[in-house]
Amino acid sequence: MDKVDFRKRLKHLYGPPAEFTLVEVPPMQFVKIDGKGDPNTAPGYAAAIQWLFSVSYALKFGSKKEGRDYTVPPPEALWFADDMSAFTRQARDQWRWTQMIMAPDWIKGAAFAAAVKVASAKLGRPPASLRLEKYDEGLSVQFLHVGSYAEEAPRIMQLHEEFLPANGLVANGMHHEIYLSDPRRVPAGKLKTIVRQPVRRLAAGRDKKAAR
Repeated sequence: MDKVDFRKRLKHLYGPPAEFTLVEVPPMQFVKIDGKGDPNTAPGYAAAIQWLFSVSYALKFGSKKEGRDYTVPPPEALWFADDMSAFTRQARDQWRWTQMIMAPDWIKGAAFAAAVKVASAKLGRPPASLRLEKYDEGLSVQFLHVGSYAEEAPRIMQLHEEFLPANGLVANGMHHEIYLSDPRRVPAGKLKTIVRQPVRRLAAGRDKKAAR
């Protein structure tokens, strides 16, 4: 039985260079959980990660029994706030997030319900926001960051204040991060994170430079 590795199949999405790169992200399906608070201290954050992996691996094993095996993709997160200055002020208690892990398109509702049942046997009652949902991100700019999460800020500022205006682009969705490294096993200075920002074009004919 062949095993699908989405990091290899979708290398343009899961293996970007360090330079800002324009990509078209197709609609993809995710297991998602919403929450709020400092990711370093909020109990709900750790619980969300545990639930996501439990359900995702239950989906994988269920799919394997049906003849379609795959490698569980890395965890991802969307970040936002009611007042976006909460990020520049490092007011982490006001941060909102959606934790998620991609699930193959062939996974349907019945398989998801069965996976939640398996996870619930170990973890108890599932979070109210736990769901299987499509996410259509579309045109985006992304780059690979190597280092601690706290060191992302200068590149993110450069993206929003220099690259987007210079290329006729404007932010058009939530800040998105894909975590390629496990922070429990990899030193902070070597963590690999994909940073992605959905965008839209302000004027036709100005995107060629952005795609380079």
